[in-house]
Amino acid sequence: MKSLTGTARPDGSDASVLAAIGVEYCVASYVDMHGVSKTKMTPITHHAQMMAGSEMFTGAALDGVPQAVSDDEVCSMPDPASCNILPWEPTIAWYASDLHYQGAPFEACSRTILKRQLARAAALGYKFNFGIEAEFFVLKDTPDGGYAPLSDRQHLAKPAYDLSRLLDNFAWIKELVAAMDQLGFDVYSFDHEDGIGQFEIDFNYADGLTMADRYVFFRMMANEIARKHGGFASFMPKPYADRAGSGAHFNMSLADLKTGENLFKDKNDPKGCGLSQLGYHFIAGVLKHLPAICAMVAPSVNSYKRLIKQGSASGFTWAPVLCCYGNNNRTNALRIPMGGGRVELRAADSSCNPYLAAAMVLSAGLEGVEQKLDPGAPNYENMYLKGPEDLAALGIQSLPGSLDEALNAFATDSMSSVVLGPSMYKAWLDYKRDEWNSFSHHVSNWERERYLKFF
Repeated sequence: MKSLTGTARPDGSDASVLAAIGVEYCVASYVDMHGVSKTKMTPITHHAQMMAGSEMFTGAALDGVPQAVSDDEVCSMPDPASCNILPWEPTIAWYASDLHYQGAPFEACSRTILKRQLARAAALGYKFNFGIEAEFFVLKDTPDGGYAPLSDRQHLAKPAYDLSRLLDNFAWIKELVAAMDQLGFDVYSFDHEDGIGQFEIDFNYADGLTMADRYVFFRMMANEIARKHGGFASFMPKPYADRAGSGAHFNMSLADLKTGENLFKDKNDPKGCGLSQLGYHFIAGVLKHLPAICAMVAPSVNSYKRLIKQGSASGFTWAPVLCCYGNNNRTNALRIPMGGGRVELRAADSSCNPYLAAAMVLSAGLEGVEQKLDPGAPNYENMYLKGPEDLAALGIQSLPGSLDEALNAFATDSMSSVVLGPSMYKAWLDYKRDEWNSFSHHVSNWERERYLKFF
């Protein structure tokens, strides 16, 4: 029997193995449109029924599981290979699951939507390698109804990489890192970021489906462990207006499906970025559809408070504002990190549904590969300093400046409905239009302070 230490994983298909290591309950977890885990809990004695899809759900009760109240239920079909034992509650086994409807995969299931694009890549002979940089805030509630960092030290103008504030948070962060490594995530660094009470944990890449599963699980796990230590984990992209926000940078490459060789790496790249021609085609496809992709990788009203070039006390927001690419240069939306071999999409933020976001990006990249699109020359300069005339001469457009602009781009890009399918496309657009309208009609404190006694 395998231990739960290191990278060993239990056999999720065998109830006797799970019971022998103390598992008493199982959850076949799927996500709503926001990428939030939903489930029913099943005793281990009913493991076989759960694995066969016994747990039924009314999709109409959830956001973005598009069903009418009168429809049959969907059921969750667990993926045995995804089984994780909850490190903070080892009596429970968690499974990433697909939704099925009337005996077949549910077209609007987030995980199934990503699997369709992964199958498209596989048909071309490619494996999608995927990494997500996890940035988030850990804060505590305050008596006045607000929030504050766990550390009570004086705020710094530039808190990035600060050791003292990292050590102030070490109790929960070392528990989280240990849990991640227990599950095989392979954490290789973590630090205090440029926001107040903001952290980044970097762990090894995986295939596209595994990484999306892990990011969903990570958000839940980070919050549960932070709560044990008197705080909460926030994946709101921009909780402080004057501080940097939380990205979830997508690091991507295509590998040979049979050999695993990274097909994006080319040490002889004439452009000097260490990227192959295949990688440049992929970038061109993503750039072509990037305004529409933003609706999925930056999916909230708050996301666009992050995608600005000014507005941080440290002097930088570290977030992209333009549809451009370049070398190891953080002012590009698509960056080729030092050494090449991968592409980093910096517009993605911590609130995204990783299945839907990855599906959109992968689809665009594969289109670039199939059509051999050319992204033009990489940008090596500080793109924050480029004026409108410079950008026009280069043919570079701005990223959407609001959720409304991103939704308009999403709605007019024919790729969106193809990737999501008609049901999820409509459900997503309807929900997000309503979210934007609700925000637009809200009367804020800023408005009261500015206008209430203006005349």
